[in-house]
Amino acid sequence: MPALDERDRSRPDERPGNRSYLRYREHNVAVLVPMGGSAGIWGPSCISSAQLAVHEINSHQGIDGRPLAPLFLNSDDSAVDVLEREIAALIEEGGIDAIVGMNVSSVRQRLNKIVRGRVPYVYTPLYEGNERSPNVFTIGETPADQLQPAIRDLSSRLRVRRWALVGNDYVWPRTSHAVARQSIAECGGTVTFDGYVPFGLEDAEWLVEQIARTGPDIVLLSLVGQDAVAFNRAFGQMNMDRRIVRFSTAMEENILLATGAENTKRLYAASSYFSSLATPQNESFKERYRGIHAGFPPVLNALGQSIYEGVHFYAALREQRRLGVDGPVRYRSARSGAYLSNDRKSMTIYLSRADGHDFSIIDKLS
Repeated sequence: MPALDERDRSRPDERPGNRSYLRYREHNVAVLVPMGGSAGIWGPSCISSAQLAVHEINSHQGIDGRPLAPLFLNSDDSAVDVLEREIAALIEEGGIDAIVGMNVSSVRQRLNKIVRGRVPYVYTPLYEGNERSPNVFTIGETPADQLQPAIRDLSSRLRVRRWALVGNDYVWPRTSHAVARQSIAECGGTVTFDGYVPFGLEDAEWLVEQIARTGPDIVLLSLVGQDAVAFNRAFGQMNMDRRIVRFSTAMEENILLATGAENTKRLYAASSYFSSLATPQNESFKERYRGIHAGFPPVLNALGQSIYEGVHFYAALREQRRLGVDGPVRYRSARSGAYLSNDRKSMTIYLSRADGHDFSIIDKLS
């Protein structure tokens, strides 16, 4: 992966053999991946999944007959000032044709003000919903897709009534918890705790203690990446899993691996993708993923897979626009589904339970 200062940002000189000219002839896509901070745990799987998508697209004539060239940029929340300058310069110079991003929503909202619809921006992970910015395509799940059916199911399945809600302090957890509160009330439950912490959780034990004092049956966990790891480790080491269930819509295999199997008991997750999904599509995806990455590639998970989808979504969107075709965008994926709009996607949501370092799927929620 090139460092940020290694790319040629000069306006292309169209002389044959000129390196910037050859670069210009490629179809350049900025691929945004968290490479540090709380979300950095997802970086390696995102990069590896994007590389597979690029390999597949370039094996079939690229985009508009040009090879797809990814420019990997750090989308860590703490580095957003640098990212804004990078994206602004690339767009001004005509250096990118599109953006595909796996980053938290607060980063997306800031980038929207920079991009201003000048290039397509495909946002890949689950998010809070209601994105209306021009030329922005959100292909992931929303709280309405995940939380509402999951809360109904868990309320019935586990007979939980008292809910604690905890998340990082930004738009996705706050919006998700507003949806959760309504769904919990509709199921006859109550909320005992609703709290938010900055990225970089420093005292997970204190936070677990504060939640436990309110006497919940279940915790809805909306912490990101490494913060979720710290919370889950403390939760397990303090034996809270003996009396309190955990549930998340952003829990994935990297977090399980980092948390340790001994700290993931009675932990549930809802998502449209798990690595353990036993479908022909996913088995084929995993085989191709392992095939291009020798040795032991990063653990597959929903957020890495989302950026694989995002790259393929952009290629499919570009082809539909070239052909003047309207309607749902169908794209290569490890799960079935189609994009109709930012508010409407066709996808199956699964409920799973942590089983050591993996997830066991126990039900379809939609």
